[in-house]
Amino acid sequence: MSTTLIGQIDRILFEDEGFFIAVLKSGEKISGTYYESSVENIKGSAITLTGFWDEHKKHGKTFKFETLKVNQNELFFFLNKIIKGFTKKLAADLIEKFGQEGLIDILDNDIERLLEFSGIKEKRLKKIQASWKQFRSMRRLGEFLSPFDVSPALLTTIAGAMKDVDEPCTKIKDNPYILTNINSIGFKRADELALKMGIEREDEGRVSSAMDYVLLNYCEAQGNSCISKEVLFGGLDELLAFSGKHKLYEAALVERVGEGSIVIMKNNRVSPARLYDAEKYLYDEFKTRSKLSSGGFVKNLDSFLADSSLKLGTQQKEAVVKINEGAMVLFLVGYAGTGKSTTSKTILEVLNTRFDKKEIMTCALSGIASQRISDTTGYESATIQSLLLKHEKSDKFPYSVVLIDEASMINSALFARLMGKISRKAIIIIVGDDAQLPPIGAGNVLSDALTLELAPIVKLTQIYRQSEDQAITLIANEIRKGEVPEYRAKYDDFEFIDVSIQNYYSLRNQLSQNELKDLREENSQQIVVEIIHQVVASIEKARYRLKNKQIKEYLNYFQVITPMKGGILGSTNLNKVLQEYFNPNPKQCVKRGDLEFRLMDKVVHTKNENMTSWSGDGFKMGEDSNQRRIFNGMSGLLFKIEEDDEQVFVFYPNEDVVVVYEYEELKSHLMLSYALTIHKVQGMEYDIVVIPMSFTHFIMHNTKLIYTAITRAKHRCILVGEGGAFESGCKKFEVTRRDTVLLEL
Repeated sequence: MSTTLIGQIDRILFEDEGFFIAVLKSGEKISGTYYESSVENIKGSAITLTGFWDEHKKHGKTFKFETLKVNQNELFFFLNKIIKGFTKKLAADLIEKFGQEGLIDILDNDIERLLEFSGIKEKRLKKIQASWKQFRSMRRLGEFLSPFDVSPALLTTIAGAMKDVDEPCTKIKDNPYILTNINSIGFKRADELALKMGIEREDEGRVSSAMDYVLLNYCEAQGNSCISKEVLFGGLDELLAFSGKHKLYEAALVERVGEGSIVIMKNNRVSPARLYDAEKYLYDEFKTRSKLSSGGFVKNLDSFLADSSLKLGTQQKEAVVKINEGAMVLFLVGYAGTGKSTTSKTILEVLNTRFDKKEIMTCALSGIASQRISDTTGYESATIQSLLLKHEKSDKFPYSVVLIDEASMINSALFARLMGKISRKAIIIIVGDDAQLPPIGAGNVLSDALTLELAPIVKLTQIYRQSEDQAITLIANEIRKGEVPEYRAKYDDFEFIDVSIQNYYSLRNQLSQNELKDLREENSQQIVVEIIHQVVASIEKARYRLKNKQIKEYLNYFQVITPMKGGILGSTNLNKVLQEYFNPNPKQCVKRGDLEFRLMDKVVHTKNENMTSWSGDGFKMGEDSNQRRIFNGMSGLLFKIEEDDEQVFVFYPNEDVVVVYEYEELKSHLMLSYALTIHKVQGMEYDIVVIPMSFTHFIMHNTKLIYTAITRAKHRCILVGEGGAFESGCKKFEVTRRDTVLLEL
């Protein structure tokens, strides 16, 4: 039997994604989930709960509520607490003037009438309108989904993602599997809802949606661009809890092949059509371009090189010779410290004898890599994304030479888009380091093109060192080969600080699992303490850059990088710890759940999405904003918090762009970036890099990961932790081979 309880919330003890535990003013403890707004909003309000009492050994007596209703004028409460743009006075005045029903009608159908009220201007009206629309859709969705036990957190996610969709309830009713298009909702959660809504287990829409999900998971998430049919059907068995239903899968597959969304290749491999098309295009394109010739450039290359300020080694010269003899596409692959930049610059100087400087373009995936290449070669540079955006209206780029740097980071879909924009008459130089981590997303274009020798290749392996005491490139290259370097020696630019567990191997046999776990945690905490020492040693110089408005230099000065997000040594915990040192007493801050964003925090954008933005100067001059694609991994400074408008502003110096975020976007779009995962920093470069090394990350350690991490450091690389963990990581070759269409072709 459910009971009713009336009271006021006094203290909130815990809150996560809508679920909360609180104490009423009368002393009773309550718990349950509330989705109509943040729980903070109902603190102090009179509420009526229905639910039941529960007795817990440890936590005592708690009232678990199933419904929660606010006891004041409900519309006044929502306008005042939830809908953005209303004050208490404005809400009261409007209800008094129009009555509840009348005001709801105006908000739904004739919102412009509110402009008659003093205090409501266009900007405010827009905010009220957007907020009301989202609230209404949330309530309707709530009513529609409540019979199916949808958790409030899931409801909030669905409402947020579908806020611009007309008739979301109808669309979900027609096909609950459209929910799998929402970022954090996988097939399982959508399927749970669909089955509750009465979809048959063998429904063809269900099987099709599961097939898409399995393919996407094996491809985008694990980096393959095709998988074998057995793997696909095995994944479906597991996901749908079927066995012996392969006829059902075959039928669904035939359907998908017929409509052109999946391709079946030889050896019974299947590939999502867009990935197949991208890699097939790249395969044909590299083959075709490698047969073309530019006719060559400099008659006497030796005397041209003798006049150049850059001196080349044998391998480096070979690359210049290939281009000079007429190659229209060249893969220039080199490890850290082998002089890729010098070689690139010389190649561009040779091409500059025929082509004007403005016909030559260099590009890379990250803003910082593109900046670096422009600094080292002296030619114009841009990020791949901004190039595609700038020329999206034209059929081809207007360039005769395109140099693509950091090519190991580019996945097949993006590589195909880029190649599709480069004229057949243009010369393409593809520069990269295949010892680094493979790209995020599907495909492994650079590595595959080298394996298949699709075009001329020059490999640089000889390392050039500035001096004896500089070891970063040397150490990185020994790790690349699976060798343990002399990492404990004294160098100018590399240091290993040992924080190991004494007698670990003998203790492992004596201690219980729990005691070992405590020991490991204690060791991780000691590693954190040592990282803090490194922070304290560098913080003055970092702050000096910030004070002098050298924002790019500040962001790229000092960086902690770590293999994982979770755990004591993961980026999430390290960010909280480091924030206290880098930004201890902010003038303003915004709390979102357990996250806190402070004025002048270092942050990173975490989604590929169109956002409202300005150029740096445009923002200063108060120009109108425009929509611009902001990419996962961009690194910026949170420089402004508008508390009234509930917005924060971030400046991204590498891209020279200012982006505005609504408070509710903070958790999903931004992260602190004092500590970042190694996958996030591919293509980046920092003056000082600090990396924790611990057996707790053992599963992640391999030669590619550690090589990529160490080569992010420009002037100093400091490893902190267990020597044994570092040594075993240096010997562990990255064995994951990606299944790709290119290799199948």
